[in-house]
Amino acid sequence: MKKYLLAGLLVWTPLAITVWVLSWLLSAMDGMFAWLLSAPQALLPASAHASIERLRHVPGMGVLVMGVGLLLTGMFVTNIFGQWWLRQWDRLLHNIPIVRSVYSSVKQVSDTLFSSSGNAFREAVLVQYPRQGSWTIAFVTGKPGGEVSQHLPGAYVSVYVPTTPNPTSGFFLMMQRADVVPLAMSVDEALKYIISMGVVAPPGRATPVAPARNQPG
Repeated sequence: MKKYLLAGLLVWTPLAITVWVLSWLLSAMDGMFAWLLSAPQALLPASAHASIERLRHVPGMGVLVMGVGLLLTGMFVTNIFGQWWLRQWDRLLHNIPIVRSVYSSVKQVSDTLFSSSGNAFREAVLVQYPRQGSWTIAFVTGKPGGEVSQHLPGAYVSVYVPTTPNPTSGFFLMMQRADVVPLAMSVDEALKYIISMGVVAPPGRATPVAPARNQPG
């Protein structure tokens, strides 16, 4: 009986979690779409309110509008006029005292993570954490800069150590490059390995052997 229950659990758990995540995303996008509809509703005549309410209750409309909006925005900001407009918009937001701090921080992180030319999450590595002799998978996010780099002599890299099974939380470390072991696995394979708590192992490849570390005596 236990064997059959575990087999059924292994079949239905991934499907249930997938459906739950997709349902949550759909609800979030529909909620954002409803919020966007509520803004122009006050400016339109009462005869148009019924049509807006019907759009509000169409399933999946938020996903469609979000996808079209992202596509049109991307097409707009990739041309010369769109880039000029984007620079003006950034300059305006950077002149607002409170908004400036939040917007600039979020923009720097998003540009680093999603830019095709960035180095964030482009390399999976092995690091010793939380103590010597204990290894975990981390992701190189760049190099220390500014004042921090002035206090770190030698070659250092910035790494992100995700937690399991939720990789969206973790720890930011700055380590010597010599203490970081590169892996041949891709970032996607490393994420699967972390989320599955080591159950879904990536295919074997020729990877550098972790160098021996001298234990402090």
